[in-house]
Amino acid sequence: MSLVAGEEGRLTYRGYDISDLAKNASFEETSFLLWNGRLPNAIELRDFRSRMASRRALPESIVQGLRGAPRDAWPMDVLRTIVSAVALHEPVRADGTHVSDVDTAMRLTAVAATGFAAWDRIRRGLEPIAPRTDLGHAENFLYMKNGEAPSKLAARAFDTYLVLLADHGFNASTFAARVAASTWSDMYAAATAAVATLQGDLHGGAPGKVMKMILDIGSPEKAEPYVRNIVDKGGRIMGIGHREYKVRDPRAEPLETMARELGRAAGTPQWYDIARKLEDVSVQVLNEKKPGRRLYANVEFYTAPTLYALGIEPDSFTCAFACSRMAGWTAHVMEQMNDNRLIRPQVKYTGLVGLPWTPVEKR
Repeated sequence: MSLVAGEEGRLTYRGYDISDLAKNASFEETSFLLWNGRLPNAIELRDFRSRMASRRALPESIVQGLRGAPRDAWPMDVLRTIVSAVALHEPVRADGTHVSDVDTAMRLTAVAATGFAAWDRIRRGLEPIAPRTDLGHAENFLYMKNGEAPSKLAARAFDTYLVLLADHGFNASTFAARVAASTWSDMYAAATAAVATLQGDLHGGAPGKVMKMILDIGSPEKAEPYVRNIVDKGGRIMGIGHREYKVRDPRAEPLETMARELGRAAGTPQWYDIARKLEDVSVQVLNEKKPGRRLYANVEFYTAPTLYALGIEPDSFTCAFACSRMAGWTAHVMEQMNDNRLIRPQVKYTGLVGLPWTPVEKR
């Protein structure tokens, strides 16, 4: 599905370099690539966009459920519930599962964005906005969220973000999805497991913490003392370091460009300026304190100022991540089901053995 070359700092989807896809491909093209193993031609892409757009609408019962949810509900809890609830409105087979194919992948990918946008408005006391089928996936999400068509720059920035986050090897959430699928559960169940796994700070929850750092720092000149204070206390600089990449994450550069351009266009360049200084200082300080660790900016680092410039709140950053990664998760589910074998890792028991049974009255 994707190849993560950590030592080289290179990522490819189905053989295509991520930098080429970020510059040239839409999220719809990228989804088609992940689901079908090749890029679409013009006619296929037009049909694919139409089919995916037609699957955006949320069932009314789910919308009503969102209206009844507490306004302070955690956004990822809400999105996880939406993904699971969609299955209730789809035909079920005799064994209790649902069809898990490209159409289902389209449905989940389309409705994740719709549900995210709907909840964003409801929790702010606003009415949800129905999706438009004449807009691209990224553009439509920003329209549903904000109530007006976004600028070309904003639409392109969010589209680029979605492309960059769509897949990344056997990360924790993708592995969770494949484990679920390997039991012959269905795509809705697997996607729900993936969303739940993504929520943690060590996976998809980091960008919100990065933005909190940027907001707390407030100005570029305060970045170095802030970083040194955290490192000296044994803390972690969120958005720096990656389990796979031993160089700068290849997804960081296009996101940095988007963060810079969006900040300038919105008249808020300070968030990018702080992020840029924070990255430089973090790499320098960590190299001093932890030589040889090779810690550099990962994709989450510039996700933060990019999404913030698009008007997405930090507590919802992981929802945006899930909306992108849904394409990859569902592609992996289909791949798992096409040549399935139950995933059941072996473990080594290290506890006590041979204990004698003691009646309860003598314990």
